[in-house]
Amino acid sequence: MKIFLTGADGFIGSHLTEMLVNQGYDVRCLVLYNSFNSWGWLENCDRRIKKDLDVVFGDVRDPLAMRRLIDGCDKVIHLAALIAIPYSYLSPASYVETNVNGTLNILEIARQLGIDQVIHTSTSEVYGTAQYAPIDENHPLNAQSPYAASKIAADQLALSFWRSFATPVSVIRPFNTYGPRQSARAVIPTIIKQLQNNPAQVELGSLEPTRDFSFVTDTASGFVAALNSSSSIGTVTNIGSSFEISIGDTVREIAKLMGVTPEIVTDADRLRPKDSEVDRLFACSAKARSTLEWSPEYGGISGFRRGLTKTLEWFQQPENLSRYKIGTYDT
Repeated sequence: MKIFLTGADGFIGSHLTEMLVNQGYDVRCLVLYNSFNSWGWLENCDRRIKKDLDVVFGDVRDPLAMRRLIDGCDKVIHLAALIAIPYSYLSPASYVETNVNGTLNILEIARQLGIDQVIHTSTSEVYGTAQYAPIDENHPLNAQSPYAASKIAADQLALSFWRSFATPVSVIRPFNTYGPRQSARAVIPTIIKQLQNNPAQVELGSLEPTRDFSFVTDTASGFVAALNSSSSIGTVTNIGSSFEISIGDTVREIAKLMGVTPEIVTDADRLRPKDSEVDRLFACSAKARSTLEWSPEYGGISGFRRGLTKTLEWFQQPENLSRYKIGTYDT
């Protein structure tokens, strides 16, 4: 089976690539074209993985290039997206171009080529603040940022292609993924990065919101499970740890593992606009357990601590930390 994986150069994409190759899949990895000829986080993969990769450069916004690159593949896993919420306040049109129009290109090409399955990546941000918890797939959608709005549009496009054209589309909706290689714009890496630079203080936005953090290999295994399950087609499936923790308590867990006791300072630049803050995300993953036969290996507080330990071990390696800009706020 030949898999076309968009966003393979990113955080989740690189981990998913490794998992797919280790399980014997033939993977064509789409990397966003850049003048450095960089494969992004795929550069960090084991050399045994890298030698088996079919890496191609392109942009999901270009339908002609996507048709040429997808041709000959059996299934598509679509991860490529703009994901930073703060930047979506500054450049919302970019999110429409990549997340909505890019997804439309993938769907239309898959329909034309008769691709066996498209797995489209959603996000828990589409739910907004939980109106009830845990959040199942029937929860109302409520965009509280331009990013979330673009993902709702992309999700609905994907599902419309199933309903209108019987294009076999699965929508996988991960909650807050964390782990090695994550961008420092995300809360866990920014906490780690700050505490490594200054153990006495960490600057954050709101501490009260809760999140359902999923270790990256759990998220990746959810995609693989969907790849092998026809029951995921035409529907949305949450992937989460079914465990919630506040941002403030997350800082304390990380600080404890690092052996430090920092002062937590509120930085106004890190606060979302009042009505844009998502106060609670807590996943119901019962559907994934029953239809995909998937369950998290890093669930609950004990699993979260094990995942944080692995993440810290990775960030504490100088060659990995050198990829991050210390002392700057990543939006």
